[in-house]
Amino acid sequence: MEENRNYEAGFFLYYYLGPIRDAIHAFKFERKKRVGRVLIRMEKDRISELAGKFDYILPIPVTERRLKERGFNQAYIISEEISKITGIKVLSDVLIKKKETKDQYTLSLSERRKNVRGAFTLRDERAIKGKRILIVDDLFTTGNTLMEASRVVSRAQPGSVSVFALARAL
Repeated sequence: MEENRNYEAGFFLYYYLGPIRDAIHAFKFERKKRVGRVLIRMEKDRISELAGKFDYILPIPVTERRLKERGFNQAYIISEEISKITGIKVLSDVLIKKKETKDQYTLSLSERRKNVRGAFTLRDERAIKGKRILIVDDLFTTGNTLMEASRVVSRAQPGSVSVFALARAL
């Protein structure tokens, strides 16, 4: 398996290639939740290094429509597994996706930033003020989704904001 990679103020476990790409596709598009859980557990030692470094995990949210389509939020599944290993509490109701967006993979680089601009809001800024926050998503491609979520979370004046993705596209 790939070693843990740092990307600026963030972390990812795998490169989005070959068998990992296939596994993430199965997780995300074929509703195989177990695959996402296994990918996190396979890197349990690296994930355990996050313990004590964050107060809360915020999964990238999905809209109600997307949740009904897919049946689950893959970022939430990943967050749950990280929480089981580290003891960091998941706050799934603080960061909210307030508008529908197109699938990022269908868009050009310039369209991706516009697509997620204004997509997120905070339900309760007080919950994360002064806290160390880890925002979790399944895939880091251009970083626009995680950057937009970080921008919104930063308004609440957390102690720090870092991002985590299961995999990073090259």
